[in-house]
Amino acid sequence: MSNFSEERATMIAAGDLQEFVPFGRDHCKHHPNALNLQLRQLQPASELWSSDGAAGLVGSLQEVTIHEKQKESWQLRKGVSEIGDAADYDEELYVAGNMVIWSKGSKSQALAVYKAFTVDSTVQQALWCDFIISQDKSEKIYKSHELEKCICILQSSCMNMHSIDGKDYIASLPFQVANVWATKYGLLFERSSSSHEVPPSLPREPLPTMFSMLHPLDEITPLVCKSGSLFGSSRVQYVVDPAVKIVFLNIDPSIVMTYDAVQNVHSVWTLRRVKPEEETAVLKFPEQAGTLQNAATSSSLTAHLRSLSKGESPVASPFQNYSSIHSQSRSASSPSLHSRSPSISNMAALSRAHSPALGVHSFSGVQRFNLSSHNQSPKRHSISHSPSGSFNDSFLAPETEPIVPELCIDHLWTETLPNMREKNSQASKVFITTDLCGQKFLCFLVEAQLQLRCVKFQESNDKTQLIFGSVTNIHAKDAAPVEKIDTMLVLEGNGNLVLYTGVVRVGKVFIPGLPAPSLTMSNMMPRPSTPLDGVSTPKPLSKLLGSMDEVVLLSPVPELRDSSKLNDSLYNEDCTFQQLGTYIHSVRDPVHNRVTLELSNGSMVRITIPEVATSELVQTCLQAIKFILPKEVAVQVLVKWYNVHSAPGGPSCHSEWSLFVICLLNMMGYNTDRLAWTRSFDFEGSLSPVIAPKKARPSDTGSDDDWEYLLNSEYHHNVESHLLNKSLCLNALEVTKTKDEDFPQNLSLDSSTLLFAHIPAIFFVLHLVYEELKLNTLMGEGICSLIDLLVQLARDLKLEPYLDHYYRDYPTLVKTTGQVCTIDQGQMGFMHHPSFFTSEPPSIYQWVSSCLKGEGTPPYPYLPGICERSRLVVLSIALYTLGDESCVSDETSQYLSKVTLTPQKPQAEQEENRFTFRQSASVSVLAERLVVWMASVGFTLRDLETLPFGIALPIRDAIYHCREQPDSDWSEAVCLLIGRQDLSKQACEGNLPRGKSVLSSDVASGAEAEEEDDGMNDLNHEVMSLIWSEDLRVQDVRRLLQSAQPVRVNVVQYPELSDHEFIEEKENRLLQLCQRTMALPVGRGMFTLFSYHPVPTEPLPIPKLNLTGRAPPRNTTVDLNSGNIDVPPNMASWASFHNGVAAGLKIAPASQIDSAWIVYNKPKHAELANEYAGFLMALGLNGHLTKLATLNIHDYLTKGHEMTSIGLLLGVSAAKLGTMDMSITRLLSIHVPALLPPTSTELDVPHNVQVAAVVGIGLVYQGTAHRHTAEVLLAEIGRPPGPEMEYCTDRESYSLAAGLALGMVCLGHGSNLIGMSDLNVPEQLYQYMVGGHRRFQTGMHREKHKSPSYQIKEGDTINVDVTCPGATLALAMIYLKTNNRSIADWLRAPDTMYLLDFVKPEFLLLRTLARCLILWDDILPNSKWVDSNVPQVGTDNNIYYFYSTINLSAFNCLHKFAKDFMNYLSAPNASVTGPYNLETCLSVVLLSLAMVMAGSGNLKVLQLCRFLHMKTGGEMNYGFHLAHHMALGLLFLGGGRYSLSTSNSSIAALLCALYPHFPAHSTDNRYHLQALRHLYVLAAEPRLLVPVDVDTNTPCYALIEVTYKGTQWYEQTKEELMAPTLLPELHLLKQMKVKGPRYWELLIDLSKGEQHLRSILSKDGVLYVKLRAGQLSYKEDPMGWQSLLAQTVANRNSEARAFKPETISSFTSDPALLSFAEYFCKPTVSMGQKQEILDLFSSILYECVAQETPEMLPAYIAMDQALRSLKKRDMSNTSDLWQIKLILEFFSSRSHQERQQTYPKRGLFINSEFLPVVKCTVDSTLDQWLQAGGDVCVHAYLSGQPVEKSQLNMLACFLVYHSVPAPRHLPPLGLEGSTSFAELLFRFRHLKMPVRALLRLAPVLLGNPQPMVM
Repeated sequence: MSNFSEERATMIAAGDLQEFVPFGRDHCKHHPNALNLQLRQLQPASELWSSDGAAGLVGSLQEVTIHEKQKESWQLRKGVSEIGDAADYDEELYVAGNMVIWSKGSKSQALAVYKAFTVDSTVQQALWCDFIISQDKSEKIYKSHELEKCICILQSSCMNMHSIDGKDYIASLPFQVANVWATKYGLLFERSSSSHEVPPSLPREPLPTMFSMLHPLDEITPLVCKSGSLFGSSRVQYVVDPAVKIVFLNIDPSIVMTYDAVQNVHSVWTLRRVKPEEETAVLKFPEQAGTLQNAATSSSLTAHLRSLSKGESPVASPFQNYSSIHSQSRSASSPSLHSRSPSISNMAALSRAHSPALGVHSFSGVQRFNLSSHNQSPKRHSISHSPSGSFNDSFLAPETEPIVPELCIDHLWTETLPNMREKNSQASKVFITTDLCGQKFLCFLVEAQLQLRCVKFQESNDKTQLIFGSVTNIHAKDAAPVEKIDTMLVLEGNGNLVLYTGVVRVGKVFIPGLPAPSLTMSNMMPRPSTPLDGVSTPKPLSKLLGSMDEVVLLSPVPELRDSSKLNDSLYNEDCTFQQLGTYIHSVRDPVHNRVTLELSNGSMVRITIPEVATSELVQTCLQAIKFILPKEVAVQVLVKWYNVHSAPGGPSCHSEWSLFVICLLNMMGYNTDRLAWTRSFDFEGSLSPVIAPKKARPSDTGSDDDWEYLLNSEYHHNVESHLLNKSLCLNALEVTKTKDEDFPQNLSLDSSTLLFAHIPAIFFVLHLVYEELKLNTLMGEGICSLIDLLVQLARDLKLEPYLDHYYRDYPTLVKTTGQVCTIDQGQMGFMHHPSFFTSEPPSIYQWVSSCLKGEGTPPYPYLPGICERSRLVVLSIALYTLGDESCVSDETSQYLSKVTLTPQKPQAEQEENRFTFRQSASVSVLAERLVVWMASVGFTLRDLETLPFGIALPIRDAIYHCREQPDSDWSEAVCLLIGRQDLSKQACEGNLPRGKSVLSSDVASGAEAEEEDDGMNDLNHEVMSLIWSEDLRVQDVRRLLQSAQPVRVNVVQYPELSDHEFIEEKENRLLQLCQRTMALPVGRGMFTLFSYHPVPTEPLPIPKLNLTGRAPPRNTTVDLNSGNIDVPPNMASWASFHNGVAAGLKIAPASQIDSAWIVYNKPKHAELANEYAGFLMALGLNGHLTKLATLNIHDYLTKGHEMTSIGLLLGVSAAKLGTMDMSITRLLSIHVPALLPPTSTELDVPHNVQVAAVVGIGLVYQGTAHRHTAEVLLAEIGRPPGPEMEYCTDRESYSLAAGLALGMVCLGHGSNLIGMSDLNVPEQLYQYMVGGHRRFQTGMHREKHKSPSYQIKEGDTINVDVTCPGATLALAMIYLKTNNRSIADWLRAPDTMYLLDFVKPEFLLLRTLARCLILWDDILPNSKWVDSNVPQVGTDNNIYYFYSTINLSAFNCLHKFAKDFMNYLSAPNASVTGPYNLETCLSVVLLSLAMVMAGSGNLKVLQLCRFLHMKTGGEMNYGFHLAHHMALGLLFLGGGRYSLSTSNSSIAALLCALYPHFPAHSTDNRYHLQALRHLYVLAAEPRLLVPVDVDTNTPCYALIEVTYKGTQWYEQTKEELMAPTLLPELHLLKQMKVKGPRYWELLIDLSKGEQHLRSILSKDGVLYVKLRAGQLSYKEDPMGWQSLLAQTVANRNSEARAFKPETISSFTSDPALLSFAEYFCKPTVSMGQKQEILDLFSSILYECVAQETPEMLPAYIAMDQALRSLKKRDMSNTSDLWQIKLILEFFSSRSHQERQQTYPKRGLFINSEFLPVVKCTVDSTLDQWLQAGGDVCVHAYLSGQPVEKSQLNMLACFLVYHSVPAPRHLPPLGLEGSTSFAELLFRFRHLKMPVRALLRLAPVLLGNPQPMVM
């Protein structure tokens, strides 16, 4: 080859030349920024809009932009998409003036602005930075949700940070920042050292120069540096040397590169978090950190700053420029440049200091480092220090605390010092690059010397340290890394672009079509190169000179460095380039494989460097070769290949493989021009310069060569095998043997080439790649290409077994004879045969086959990272068919041997280990292990579809197995793999944050929207109509509970009534009805509990409480405000409070609500304040009140509105249930006088607010047994009335509240109240309960109780009427469920009539209740137990609560009592007992009933409630209505989605809510505060399970089975429920499963943990289910008689199999199957012979759908096709036959047989009738061939003679199917030696050949002509 083509060959063509202009520049011009606004202010408006004014504006804009242009800068990075996969686009961050523009875009999509920011002052720098949010500050990898991705914008005095989530931070900077860097942990700042800091006379410790900030809200802290000193001990100190500058910072690995301007050296440091010992070293002993100077004053920094904070002006600036390490003389020589930067503005300081997270300390932090140089102007001064002056006292304490450093730099490497080092050799550009073999280099460009220095570095073995190696210098003017292909671009001094990988030169880059040089004069002079660091720093003179030198150098004749280049044609091109003035002048912004070139005329172009390989096959082969060769050789190979591949005008994509083969063979020493098959490669287009053009013959007449070329071409072969050819009986032309001198048979290899020694190794890894490709059905073409290469190499290496193996795989492609290139025997010795090379070819099919048969095989070799499929198949087969569970858990496996470079120890276990199926684990466990493991290594369904069907079958079998009984807690990936969409959707929903649920109903239809909103529109009717499908009870409940319509006032006008009296009569009747209306909202709140997700932009609709009436017949309005009758004042205030609560409780806890929305709902009118108070309480009950800002809470409480305070206090405490939250405790204590210190001022707190606060204390301290709280509350139960009539009214409710609160605080603690034994809680409570002498009050509140009340005479005894209820319930709660008999006996009802008279009936009720709560386990749901609790004398009054899940016997028992009481009420002797008591009894029984049946909507209870709703006269007051409608609400709790829990805290909440003393009228809070009625919310828990069909996404019915755990009362039992249904309490259950046969089964095991089921229930109980094939849902087919399978089973005749394709849609919703039925199974008119295929397809389809294995359809069809082609005898490759063989072996394998025995019910995965047919067909086809002359071929093959061509295909099929061993394995005695079959069997025993195959071979081997066919 000529020198020219040699040079040409090392050129690389760059592609995609585009002109580059930063996108931000263009956008800036149109952005409405401050600049335009200023211009507008300058001009009067009229002028601005006149025509010339506009022109003037444009002109001024242009002027401005010219000035601005100098300051622009931008940076690009690889696009990071949100989903996580790396997208191939660029992101650009552009800075100009005070604007920052972030844009995204790529070749395929246009650039677009993502965000634009405008700030107040000039932007100095902008960068991307990820901050770590999580509190855990360890050195781990953080996931994306723990990172906050931000854009940071640096201005002169502050830093703005904008996160992509929309948070904005602003941090003020206490010093002038020279530079800011993004690190792995946060930001790193360099302080700019202003040079007029003269060293003062006093030696002071220097101030740090580098600082870090880990989060926008954290402090700025100094950086610590740890460096090894000369004597080996390392010392730790702050970074104080102002001469050290950072030139580069990298995130991964986290390293910093610095440059020391004095010593002119670069150093590399690792950046990490500070270790605690380093922290202490820096903070405690700063004087030991280095030198004598700072020993004088250890904390001079602190002392100095303190003087600053007092506002004193420092006389001379105390910051000096010298560091204590170097000599002092330096600072004098530095030029004195005054920077007059103003000190930090105090507003910025305040903005950070007052951020709530940090409080005062951060303020001190800002002041502490006020390092900017102070101008002496007094005005400036006073501003700067005023904040600290005012806070002086409070500041002194934190002032002295030192700042704790957070990051540390640890020294790694410093470059060695040469003798002569120029002054400014600071690196202008630093980057890290990787070479093609993965070695890393840190490269830094020293522009002054035109040098690129590359330092090799690597991780140490334990991954903790980086080790730096040698430095290589490359002559360069500029450089940039090309990450994508592990190379870097270097711009040489003469303007050439060269590609390097690491430090190896790849070749010159040729850029087609650089823009034509422009001839205008202005552009002749190239711009001086601007260094890329500091934008605004004035350049040192020498740098300018340096760049001027370059310009001078560019004379038309560059200096001749190398005379050999004279004959280089490119040299002239270079000259012309440079004469005309456009040459490449720098390289910048590398992203992926794109890079920008800056040209000398100022324009920029962006080029793309071509990839290493585009075809998958070439990539895989290159990877394998790279993996196996030594690094140096590998780099050379890749460089060579890259040059060939990327040469200018190179080949197109499809001939990439041919190029690769030629390149590879050349490097192995082949002469590809002389090799027949490589020569025939057809390169269209220009011939690549590597391959020399064929020498053209002079004659024009053509030659024989052309004809042979044609005959040898692909085209000819295709025509030969064409059908037309056969039908026309054209004989194939014998290709004339090519002339010997053209293609000699004995080419020899050149042993001096690069890869000659490595041929065996390369051959072996390529063989493994070939086996890997066989496992991907999409790579068929690649295999055919690869096999040519392998065959050639195998021939030349004389590897017969490999040739035989290839022949059996591809009989048509592998010719038995071919061109051999001889390798000298002498040279053979140079070849390196690696240890992993095996003489037997590894075959993946063979390996799987042996596994299935249970034979032993050696471990399968694999290349890590390249042959991943092979590894997957081997391990999954080992796991599933051999039952070896350990194989996937360990790294090293006995089934695989890793191919490595290092020679391994000879493997002892190479003798074949026999594999047997270990029946260790049950099969289902194996299948589960396999599926979970495959999902964990990232194997998906798509991968499974590309595996050959025989190999995939065992995996599909496992999947089929898992699909039947999956585990509920598998990940989404596993569920997708096994094809259970219902589960994968469940898993996917489980990971989402709880937002709007699937079931939330849409907006109510128009008809409903127009009518008055009754507050019940948002319930999910779809689900409710499934729960109560038979009747309209839900509508009925809605009618009973609505309070927004006027009521009907039906009064008959008797003749004797005057009109006026009649009106009064009507109004009195309305007043009675209003008692009921006002009681409704509490029940409505229960009914609509948690059913609504509010829209954050709209206020919550609150239905209005309508207290008017309509009187028939004329429908006249009746109003209470007419003044005809006396209406109680404030009658409706509590009712509207309840109305507000009901509205607020609709909001589901999962809704997205924030503080602003809560405040936004505040009503404008004062009369709605009560509703808003209720709304606040509701928000507390559903947990949203925690989001309300403390400021707002304070705001509401100061208004002094009683209701608002009650609602807020109860709400906040409910939201903080049991947390002992301090801030809330303070809030509540202010409202409880007893909790305030005795000397505090008396606050006038309304009584009801005190009650609410006391209960709030109970809620916040629930179950904590907090001693002080308990003591105060115990005293409060018996608080005597005070002297000035305070605490006198409504004392009962206060005492009750104190009792309830005490009970909550000590909830269920019983006698183990720790540290309270001296309080004698139970005894004290007993005394409160039964009365007695009052004890003397102890404690600090003694003073308050000294003087008795002046009006109420109580004397020294306890007023039992006040204290009894609270004490009774407190006892009940403290001893709840403890079964403590002694306490329970205190609560027994008296036995005699006489004693009974002493106890009020309601106290009797409370005692009985309390006793039953303590003896919880004795409760029995029958009337006998009830009677045992009723005193023997008379059944005048008893009630008890029965708590349970929905329990039938309890229900019946209670129902009987309710009926009894109703009879009593109507009985004549009702007056004896007192109707009030009976009404109370009835109400309580009704509530008990509703509690037992909570959420179930039971019809009998509903009837009772409806009956009582209609009773409005007589004794029925507000309280009873309240009780009845609460019962109704409980019955339909949350629209049937909620039920009550029986946990202790729920019982406590219900005791508060359902306290059995009901208010007499709507403003009555004497005995019990009405607001407490809503605490039932704390006991409600979601228990409704709603099956949702995954295909239609609608709720449906499904049968579920729950299994109860065994208890002392009953065995473990199962119960079937039809969902949607309320589940029993979860702690009672063992497991829950969805039962078949209609839906796929699904088991949720609660013994593993209830969390999974709880989370399902809390997300509206949505459980996804999937209909099985051919089944209809329960709604469409309640009895199950219409399912398709039922029909087909009924008439099981021949036609049943070929079912109609139309019916398939009810079987499956899979579109692929539907269209298959449409196109392949529908009979057409002219059928003819196709009928049989149609029948086959239909029956296959039926089989797949009925067995629910649609994934088997392709496999069935592939088997059918294989059989057909075998019958026609045109199988070109045997892989399909292999698959059939593997399938048959799988079904006859031992593991599968054992599985069939253990699971006889399980359907066969492949139809049992199909397999024998397949087996039979194959057998008979091959036997026919054997009879028809095949035996001759087999004999010829076995004796090693050539076989005739036409038979090659069938012979290979025969050999594969019958596993005939290769001839070399046959017994040595020769074929004819045996005489009998028995002898044959004996000889062949070690070949593992099946007997049936031997039977077929016997005639051939024994010499009998006719075969013995079975």
